[in-house]
Amino acid sequence: MDIKNFKSSIAQISEEKGLSSEKVLESIEMAIAAAYKKEYGQKGQLIKAKLDSETGGIKFWQVKLAVTKDMIYSEEELEEMKQEREDAEEKAEEGEGEDKIRFNPERHIMLAEAKKINPKIKVDEELEIALDTHEDYGRIAAQTAKQVILQKIKEAERLAILDEYKSKEGEIVSGIVQQIEPRSIFLDIGKTLGILPKEEQVSGEFYRPGQRLRVYILKVEETSKGPQIFLSRAYPKFISKLFELEVPEVTSEQILIKSIAREAGSRSKISVASVAEGIDPIGSMVGQRGTRVGAVINELGGEKIDIIEYSDDPEEYIAKALAPAKVVEVKIMPKNRAQAIVPEDQLSLAIGKDGQNVRLAAKLTGWKIDVRSSQQETDIPEEDESEEKTEKQDSQKKAKKKKTAKKKEDKVK
Repeated sequence: MDIKNFKSSIAQISEEKGLSSEKVLESIEMAIAAAYKKEYGQKGQLIKAKLDSETGGIKFWQVKLAVTKDMIYSEEELEEMKQEREDAEEKAEEGEGEDKIRFNPERHIMLAEAKKINPKIKVDEELEIALDTHEDYGRIAAQTAKQVILQKIKEAERLAILDEYKSKEGEIVSGIVQQIEPRSIFLDIGKTLGILPKEEQVSGEFYRPGQRLRVYILKVEETSKGPQIFLSRAYPKFISKLFELEVPEVTSEQILIKSIAREAGSRSKISVASVAEGIDPIGSMVGQRGTRVGAVINELGGEKIDIIEYSDDPEEYIAKALAPAKVVEVKIMPKNRAQAIVPEDQLSLAIGKDGQNVRLAAKLTGWKIDVRSSQQETDIPEEDESEEKTEKQDSQKKAKKKKTAKKKEDKVK
């Protein structure tokens, strides 16, 4: 073996696939073990190989599990199981059901026998039995080794991608649009492609191949086809992560983003609070001449953002949440409901187009908000009174129907 070229090849594969040299070497050892088993081993054997990358020497072992009688099925039990249905036999093969296994001399060894080879071995531990080293391998064994190397490196690459992006869940990454489909957009986010589903896209945004976008890593899932990274541009936390990039006070946690209410592509409300003295939370978020909030708005394609200061006082918080409308008074009602009184000329502004402003304010604060002008009735009927009124109306309708039916019956007679 040319050790210099061998090491160089491992280093090259490691760099290309983003894997450690140890992981690549482990894959090669598994491939050599598979080739050895194909050429010189027996069916059911578990072969282990160790390659010395410094000398090129290879050692082989057969691995057996040390077991006791109570861990394996007896002949009588196996005979009984043959008469039972097929699925029970499969369970015995897999070691399920009663946590017992079917003894295989190529994979298992009785503890007493194992202790003769290694006195320190304990039950349920693996015993390694040294095998003769062979250097000659046939074409089929070599082909087996090649397939194992490709498979193991591919698996290791998938796991590396899964681990890397799993740790990035809830973060923002930059991606380039690669493929556009009716229900999904695929973005190149580095080592793999991410999926931007239709429901996570911003309505009104147009995407084109080669376009660079910032996206939020929503979740990472392991599938039979490999890791799937789901992205989002509509998720509310996408906004908070964008502000983290633009506002150092948010990154250093001097300013806390308390809550976000968002209708992606249209408007968002965000409440902030300062935990450090002398820092204006709204001023810091907006930035000099609106540069900070402007950068976030540009990234969101012009989506409007209302920034309000958080308050522990629900009346004050609700009043601020209804901005830009001016609120005269907020009344806290039972069952997490609130009534906001605004001037007559501010009513439509407080409600917003299609009720958007009051809807976002309700999401932001967690209160059910009823907006009324100062000239309208300010009393909200209690839920139980409303229910009672509805029940009364229902009973009146039923009585009326009965009366009508009786009149028709009398007429027929």
